[in-house]
Amino acid sequence: MDKYNQTFLSEFLLLGLSGYPKTEIIYFFLILVMYLVILTGNGILIIASIYDTHLHTPMYFFLGNLSFLDICYTSSSVPSTLVSLISKKRNISFSGCAVQMFLGFAMGSTECLLLGMMAFDRYVAICNPLRYPVIMNKVVYVLMASTSWFSGGVNSVVQTALAMQLPFCGNNVINHFTCEILAVLKLACADISINIITMVVSNMVFLVLPLLVIFFSYMFILYTILRMDSAAGRRKAFSTCSSHLTVVIIFYGTIFFMYAKPKSQDLHGEDKFQASDKLISLFYGVVTPMLNPIIYSLRNKDVKAAVKYLLKHKRIQ
Repeated sequence: MDKYNQTFLSEFLLLGLSGYPKTEIIYFFLILVMYLVILTGNGILIIASIYDTHLHTPMYFFLGNLSFLDICYTSSSVPSTLVSLISKKRNISFSGCAVQMFLGFAMGSTECLLLGMMAFDRYVAICNPLRYPVIMNKVVYVLMASTSWFSGGVNSVVQTALAMQLPFCGNNVINHFTCEILAVLKLACADISINIITMVVSNMVFLVLPLLVIFFSYMFILYTILRMDSAAGRRKAFSTCSSHLTVVIIFYGTIFFMYAKPKSQDLHGEDKFQASDKLISLFYGVVTPMLNPIIYSLRNKDVKAAVKYLLKHKRIQ
């Protein structure tokens, strides 16, 4: 029984920014405002992509999936973070931590694949415009999105199960805002080599492969655009890709910093207050989902027209 009590935990304690009480108040209001922007901006994009028939295309179908994913991802962690910042209630149950870890990892993995799918869609649209309706028909792009969601979920189940079955020997203080998998692995009092290996494989499949698809898609897109005779055609092609490319740079820049750098030394080292990692994680978890709808709305005439139409139609009603 003693051994069981030492290895099994009923709850975890999330440190967050507990060492900076004044900063916590500032972060509470910043995160609250950003979360409201996330819900509003992504919600409007989803509604626009559903009700405006001009947006019933593969690109906006993927964009609607991306917006829904961002809402799910932030809603899995931001409300609990806000509660901990304002009420100082930092504990989370073992099962709650597992659910939060699963949702966060699943949404992140799915978003990587969705961004790769969107890059392939842009490649077909610009490099093979005449065959685009045949290649990217409804069955194909719905299957592509479904595969992204399913694969992200399976990857998260594997990573979460491997992490949460580890013994923690009574160490339940997570040096993070949320039950982020790398922060939880630091608490384990057993060999985590299997976790590290599966994390590396996951990085290859869900980070590197989609990034290669994005890279080669845009190489072919750039080659095709430079061969266009019409300056207007080149501007239009660049315009349709700029929003997606901006989101990719922001998303992959932060996620590679978090997961692709070597972590084996940190996992076995002392539990240091790594403020930079926490802020990068916050940027990835809140700022990026907030920027997505803003970027697509500002850079895309179709989305702006759809939003204006919906708002005008609602006022008339």
